[in-house]
Amino acid sequence: MNSTDSPYGTGGTGSPDPTRGTGSPFRQEPTPRDEAPQFVLPLVVRIEKNAPPSRTDALETAARAVVVMLSDERSSGDGEWAGRVRDWQDGRIRKVVRRARGAEWRKASELPGITVTGSGAEVRVFPPVPLYGWPKELSKLQVSGTELEDPGEPAGDDVGPGRALIWLNPELHMSTGKEMAQVGHGAQLLWWEMDEDERASWREAGFPLAVRTAAAGRWAELAASGLPTVRDAGFTEIAPGSVTVVADHPVRD
Repeated sequence: MNSTDSPYGTGGTGSPDPTRGTGSPFRQEPTPRDEAPQFVLPLVVRIEKNAPPSRTDALETAARAVVVMLSDERSSGDGEWAGRVRDWQDGRIRKVVRRARGAEWRKASELPGITVTGSGAEVRVFPPVPLYGWPKELSKLQVSGTELEDPGEPAGDDVGPGRALIWLNPELHMSTGKEMAQVGHGAQLLWWEMDEDERASWREAGFPLAVRTAAAGRWAELAASGLPTVRDAGFTEIAPGSVTVVADHPVRD
């Protein structure tokens, strides 16, 4: 399954610097909010049979889609999606990735949401929905089978200035859909940790980021670095508590 029910991300030493970011719902311990109705952020990736996107393009597009949703004016203040976004972030930052093509994609695109494009990938992110209350146009889309490949050799780690870098754990095997949700968590943790000036700069640049699989010999160092990390709840594919992603801030000039 490609659904991801991740718990709160952990920032290496336990929590981000309290002087950074604004209103982060970052937490590690269970709270009474866990007993309240839970919400999930739906993402749909377009995978046409004869023209699927590359894996890395889909991952990077999904990660950007999450922060595009978070930064949208409809998601904050008195915006039309703000209540659902708050309810979602008050609980576990669950994300579910489904796939669509043809008429399915067209119907999904008619629902309120935001389509984010990459080099060839298209991902539509929707405002959070109740865990068991999906719109029928989305609930019937397939979760399983989201497997994509990269042509040629993996891209290098030198991503240039201005880009955030999201590292995947080289020791875990996850479906592409699961990876898309995980890198979305990583981008969200970065967003929470940034101050307003950093957020504005990243947003104005179009949320540039890169997703890479860490070298096996470097992963332990990254996971212990104090950077934002994602630990999975283990409901699908991998063991509970597995560190799936480490997210690094945009590279400085």
